[in-house]
Amino acid sequence: MALTALTACATKPPASNPDALAAYNQTNDPLEPLNRKLYAVNDTLDTYGLKPIAQGYAYVVPRVVRTHLGDVLSNLDTPVIFLNDLLEAKSRRAGDSLVRFVVNSTVGVAGIFDVATGLGYPSHEADFGITLALWGLGEGPFLYLPVLGPSDPRDAAGFGVGIISDPFFWIGSGAIVSALGDTRTVVGIVNLRADLLKPIDEVKRMALDPYATFRSLYRQHREAAVQAARDDHRATVPDWFPQPAAIPAVAP
Repeated sequence: MALTALTACATKPPASNPDALAAYNQTNDPLEPLNRKLYAVNDTLDTYGLKPIAQGYAYVVPRVVRTHLGDVLSNLDTPVIFLNDLLEAKSRRAGDSLVRFVVNSTVGVAGIFDVATGLGYPSHEADFGITLALWGLGEGPFLYLPVLGPSDPRDAAGFGVGIISDPFFWIGSGAIVSALGDTRTVVGIVNLRADLLKPIDEVKRMALDPYATFRSLYRQHREAAVQAARDDHRATVPDWFPQPAAIPAVAP
C-alpha cells in the first residue's frame, strides 16, 4: 500500500488557485485515487459477500434478539472503554463504565440486558483513537483501509492498540478460546452490518458521490465523539456518593 500510495496521490493545486487549494486542504485526502480504488474493492466485497449474509441474518434473527446480542458485544467492549476513560483522565466516565460492566454482567445476565442505562449509566464512546485525539495528536489524512473501511492514521493506530489491549485477547489459548474469539468478531460484524442495511443503501441510492459522503459521515462521527469526550466535565463524585450538607443562607 505504501509503495502504491507514492504513485496514487491526488495532485495538490498550485498556490495560484487559492479556492482549489483550500478545498484540497479541507478534504485532506491526498491519497484519494488509491482510497477510491480500495473503496471500490470493499464495496464489491460488501455487495456480494457481507451484505447478503447480513440480509439473511436479519431475516432469520428477530430484531429483539439482535438488540440483545449487540448488548452482549457492547458489554464485552466495556473493559477497553474503561481503560480509555482512565487514559483520557475522565474519572466520572470511567466510573460509569465500571458500573455498567458490573451491573450488566450480573443483573443484566452477562450483558444480555442493558440494565445500567435504565439506572442512569448510559453507554458512551471511547477508544484509543479518541484518547490520542485528547492527547493532542492530529487525525492526519483520510484513509480507506482494505476490509476495515474509512479511517485515518490516528484511528488506525488506535484500532490496533485496542485489539491488543482487550483483556479477552490475553485470556487463555487453544481451539475453544480461538473459536469464541472468532465467533465474537464474526457475530459483531454481521450484527452491525444488519443494523446498517437501510442507512448504507440510502447513502448509495441518494448520494451523487457515495465515497465522498461516507468520508464526510465518518469524519463527522469521529469529530463528534472526540468533542463529546472533550466536553464531558462532569463532577468526579457521582450523585450517589454522600454529599456535604448545604449551608443555609442567612437572611440579612
